[in-house]
Amino acid sequence: MRRTALAVIAPVALLTAAAMIWLWPGDTPAPENGGALEQVEGTVTEVQEEECPEQPAADADSPTTSTGTATNRCGTATVDVTTGSDEGQEVETPLPSGPGAPEVGEGDQVWLVETSSPDGTTYAIVDHQRGTELWILAAAFALAVVAFGRLRGLTALAGLAVTFAVLLLFVVPAILDGEPPLLVAIVGSAAIMLTVLYLTHGFALSTTVAVLGTLAALALTGVLSAITVGALHLTGVSDDLSTFVSSTHAVNMQGLLLAGIVIGSLGVLDDVTVTQAATVNEVARANPSYGVRDLYRAGTRVGRSHIASVINTIILAYAGSSLPLLILIVANNDPLGGVVTDQVIAQEIVRSAVATLGLIAAVPITTLLAAFAARESR
Repeated sequence: MRRTALAVIAPVALLTAAAMIWLWPGDTPAPENGGALEQVEGTVTEVQEEECPEQPAADADSPTTSTGTATNRCGTATVDVTTGSDEGQEVETPLPSGPGAPEVGEGDQVWLVETSSPDGTTYAIVDHQRGTELWILAAAFALAVVAFGRLRGLTALAGLAVTFAVLLLFVVPAILDGEPPLLVAIVGSAAIMLTVLYLTHGFALSTTVAVLGTLAALALTGVLSAITVGALHLTGVSDDLSTFVSSTHAVNMQGLLLAGIVIGSLGVLDDVTVTQAATVNEVARANPSYGVRDLYRAGTRVGRSHIASVINTIILAYAGSSLPLLILIVANNDPLGGVVTDQVIAQEIVRSAVATLGLIAAVPITTLLAAFAARESR
């Protein structure tokens, strides 16, 4: 069984490596700055608030213009500039105002944009600095993972680093370089899966079974997503962010949508396949008399429970990321038929449905492979 598994995995690994070399991005020229404002760091030393002028009657009840709220503060802030040409100097800036504006106080570390004009250089606060807090959170996350998982937790962190490296060094640059996004996503996902699963779970037969099950389900997810997106005429351009990417970079947005579905499905697929392979292996150890059919039935019962909970997880994950959109839809009292068929909502439905179909297919495929492997290896 190990020789058979190696005979299957080795060509897949070689093909993935060859595809990555073929698709590896070249030296893509960086886009022009386009007049972007330079950002500098600073520390707020003093805040002087003033009473805001009265708003017109039509806007008096608007939550984004109400006096005294974080979105509409009037006054000035004195900021000690710590980087840039005016490093060491104190500058005066207006308090941030408007929807989503940061609420600053004395001692806050902030980002400022520097604007040059005939009257001189002016500054405006645009955001808080979060580097220190994020490093503390990352350190706490890593310590918790290693403390609980020990060596397995350490390998999980290494796998996380591999995932980020493949995404940032291969997938995103290759798409920007003009390669087909769906092909890049499949190759990148295969590279992540082959590296991370073996790194995290070891070179065991159950891991190889999980890899094969994930590959099969991932290929099916890619095919289904391509068919569904084409049939529903989804363009991948549904919001300001995708519109900006489409207008500033030569990226196939429909292909980018497909790539996002494939990469997003991988994170749940490997969880399901590893669980199924490990479950069947443990059942075979507990009862060596079980045949392939018994092992398949026992593993499938576990898989059904796992799928039922994972499906809810997928829906909640997409609903959480799209919560502002859902609030806007409900507030507008739009008809349900028009809401569901809108491209923004249809795109999220396709993500959820295609990922779920891939998960459902992964359970019987992985369970059957694991049952044969566990039985034959004994």
